[in-house]
Amino acid sequence: MKLASLEHGRDGKLIVVSRDLKRMADATDIAPTMQAAIDNWDNALPRLRGLYESLNSGACEGEAFDEAACASPLPRAYQWADGSAYVNHVELVRRARGAEMPETFWTDPLMYQGGSDTFLNPRGDIRMPQTEGWGVDFEAEIAVITDDVPMAVSVENAPKHIKLLMLVNDVSLRGLIPGELGKGFGFFQSKPSSAFSPVCVTPDELGDAWQGSKLHLPLVSHLNGKMFGKPDAGIDMTFDFAQLVAHAAKSRPLGAGAIVGSGTVSNKLNDGPGKPVDDGGVGYSCIAEIRMIETIENGAPTTPFMDFGDQVRIEMFDKAGASIFGAIDQTLTQA
Repeated sequence: MKLASLEHGRDGKLIVVSRDLKRMADATDIAPTMQAAIDNWDNALPRLRGLYESLNSGACEGEAFDEAACASPLPRAYQWADGSAYVNHVELVRRARGAEMPETFWTDPLMYQGGSDTFLNPRGDIRMPQTEGWGVDFEAEIAVITDDVPMAVSVENAPKHIKLLMLVNDVSLRGLIPGELGKGFGFFQSKPSSAFSPVCVTPDELGDAWQGSKLHLPLVSHLNGKMFGKPDAGIDMTFDFAQLVAHAAKSRPLGAGAIVGSGTVSNKLNDGPGKPVDDGGVGYSCIAEIRMIETIENGAPTTPFMDFGDQVRIEMFDKAGASIFGAIDQTLTQA
């Protein structure tokens, strides 16, 4: 099943979207918003699924679906916790700022609590007051939405609490990160508002691509119309989503509608960093990684971070080449 939120007030208007992303049907008589649906998921699910099947079969005509009319599936959320499941990415970006990586990073996931009160629209601008010295970067990721997760949930029981999946652009300000982390208190200014894909989907919609609490498909990123990365999200994921959800709930419960992110999707090559797409590799899901590769190979980075007017597009396709979640497509503009 595929769900989305049309722009409407602060929390959007819930709709069901056809499998081919061409039609939509109003679902507000079932639940007015995505959050309301998650709050009452067991009761809402059968009715939403029935509407979805009617839309796909043509029994419900619906209306034309326009991704540009969507807010993020949850326009704001009670919880946004982003992990770093792809440790190859963590190792590269830490090397880029001269920081060693402890061995525990391979056994205990990193996670930060992001701002969840002002998510960006998937087709909305990334607005920044400046770019000079800030190192504006995109990060292509996957995220799950949970129902109520009990404190200390086991890894074995965590998957049943994963109700929806979506894509993420976790915008990062690389130039501000070292100073903030140097204070020993974590991210804040360096992690502005994130954007999520127009559509979120139930795990069963993904078929055999959803296995072991991982999504086994390439995550495709374009920067200014050029392919930047296509790493497989099911490869080199050190911590799966069950482990990430259990980690987030170790000492506190997660409320319905909590979002847990994977961190930047990143693939290795022969136990080393991956290669750019132009060199026959799968590329990267953020600019920081290619800058690290350039530093390793040439002594200094040459790829710039984003500037005003730059455009990033993030999308995932099924094995038949159809878009699953719709596209995050954003332009960096001056606030």
